[in-house]
Amino acid sequence: MITKSLAHRIVLYLVIAQLAAFLLGWVFTLGLGMAGVELFATTWDELAKARAEKQVVASVAIGADGAAVLAPTAELRAELDRAPKMKIAAFDLQRRALAGSSPELVEVLRNLIGVSPTHTHFILPGDEESAPLGLMEQKWTPYGRFHIAVYGQKFRWDDLFDAWQQEFRWLNIYVVMAVSLSTATAWFAMRRGLRPLRAVAEEAARVDMDSLDQRLTSSIVPTEITPLVGAMNEALERLDRGTQRQRRFTANAAHELRTPIAVLAARLDAPEEASFKIDLKRDAYRIKYIVEQLLATLRAGEQPTLLEETVDLGAVTRAVVDDAALLAIRDCRHIEFVGPSVVVDVRGNGAAITAVIGNLIDNALRAEPEGGEITVCVDDEAIISIIDHGPGVPEDEREMIFEPFWRKSEATPGAGLGLAIAKDLIAKLNGRIWLEETPGGGATFKLSFGRLGAAA
Repeated sequence: MITKSLAHRIVLYLVIAQLAAFLLGWVFTLGLGMAGVELFATTWDELAKARAEKQVVASVAIGADGAAVLAPTAELRAELDRAPKMKIAAFDLQRRALAGSSPELVEVLRNLIGVSPTHTHFILPGDEESAPLGLMEQKWTPYGRFHIAVYGQKFRWDDLFDAWQQEFRWLNIYVVMAVSLSTATAWFAMRRGLRPLRAVAEEAARVDMDSLDQRLTSSIVPTEITPLVGAMNEALERLDRGTQRQRRFTANAAHELRTPIAVLAARLDAPEEASFKIDLKRDAYRIKYIVEQLLATLRAGEQPTLLEETVDLGAVTRAVVDDAALLAIRDCRHIEFVGPSVVVDVRGNGAAITAVIGNLIDNALRAEPEGGEITVCVDDEAIISIIDHGPGVPEDEREMIFEPFWRKSEATPGAGLGLAIAKDLIAKLNGRIWLEETPGGGATFKLSFGRLGAAA
């Protein structure tokens, strides 16, 4: 199982890559040799030297007279049968040829032994191969050190492994040192490189709901980690803004409800008034739609699947108008509903749409002068218009009214959350809300939804 530690993984991959590089380098060099490139020239048969040398070393023995001899083992005899042109020889350190050596090699190499070579490649006279066919070098045997010579050996596929092992024997100290040093360097670099990341992690661990304004330090981390820290800071920024909105929303929702509840409590202290029941129902109506709108906002944010209902916009709007009609009449105002000529279905959430429409109708009824009439219209293009003939909203304030807690004056009841909530809900429903001036004076709020089945 691969460790989860990034430092361990990088060091492991580095070691594997270096060993692979050494192996691939050897294979590439071998390929150059087989292609006849100068300084690398070799043949397949030359790869059999390591195996042939082992067989000759294993064949060094002590004769009956106590002198060292070459007594081919069964493995060497089989190899000599497989390669009839193969020749072998062995010389002691006094340059004496061991009995059993090939006379052709003894004759050519006897004088060469005089200079005590430790390693030499050679070609016998008469052979025209471009690459050396023979090798002589000093080898340790069970009976001491001897000059071992082989010539004319033949390649087998397992010689590739022996040749690589032989090559690595000469380079192992360099490979081990290179791998060890680079591994230690990589480990040290990773530990040093990850230190800033650990510092950032400690900063992140200290962030809680009371310190969302803190940001992680991006200047100390490596360039490759900067985008991650930046993304985390952006996430903290979004979380901070969302939390601040929620805190403001929670803190001020009570103020939005406080006024109608206070009015309701005051009315309960005077039940003998003639308008007691009408006023009570009006206050209950307002509280109902404030609460429903708050709940719809919460549910829409927490459960996006609630936005996947098919809603008959005309029927929903008509139900809200019917609910408000009696109170409007008793409040000396009138309300008219103009429905679509066809069924207008939209994708959304019935409770959320009902809450928004109810809130806008309540605003319109409060703005409409006594004896006046508001009109609620749903057209065939899924646009709802709520029209009143009150004082209206100045053009420079038409965007501001959708800001949280905005009120035209301190005398305006509530904390100004209603339209801000409505705008937020409509956005979650992929719709749009805006304000236009009513011809002749007043305000016209419009809601637009994407109608199902409408042409794109």
